[in-house]
Amino acid sequence: MKSVLVTGYRAHELGIFDQKHKGIPYIKRAIEARLVPLIEEEGLEWVLTPGQYGVDLWACEAVIGLKARYPHLKLSIIAAYLNPEEKWKEDKQTYYREILGGVDYYATVSHQPYNGVWQLTARDDLLMRKTDGIILFYDEENGEASPKFMKRRAFQKRDEDGYRCIVITAEDVQNIADEELRDMPFDA
Repeated sequence: MKSVLVTGYRAHELGIFDQKHKGIPYIKRAIEARLVPLIEEEGLEWVLTPGQYGVDLWACEAVIGLKARYPHLKLSIIAAYLNPEEKWKEDKQTYYREILGGVDYYATVSHQPYNGVWQLTARDDLLMRKTDGIILFYDEENGEASPKFMKRRAFQKRDEDGYRCIVITAEDVQNIADEELRDMPFDA
């Protein structure tokens, strides 16, 4: 696999409203745990993401961190429309701009501000055409949320032409958190 799309829940869909949430490091570790074997065993070169606030940007952070060990690894954000962050709160805009500093390639599918769902559909089509597979943070038990559309499309593409689908669930993230707590010294 040379390129992978990483996406999933928006932060608010997980009940996360700021960057201090204790679950974010575990989500990033779960993403890293899926990326490292692809890098080491399959020669992964590119990680692409839509760059929305939540799993997309946490995946960017994970990739930026992995670049120290894997300097050949490249990161791209392909946004649906111009200035997707402009209506976000100031702290989220600052965070987004910091992430952009670690991105190797940034583009928008539409060169205008948001004006319809077609921009999101066009972005998703492009991301799936440009990647060999997807790492999707999605959990059936978490109810209906935005990643369900991407999951449906990815699994359809898998059935049609072998697109690789790797799903991270809430249980996977919880297992990472539990493992870290088990390994913590009692006096910590």
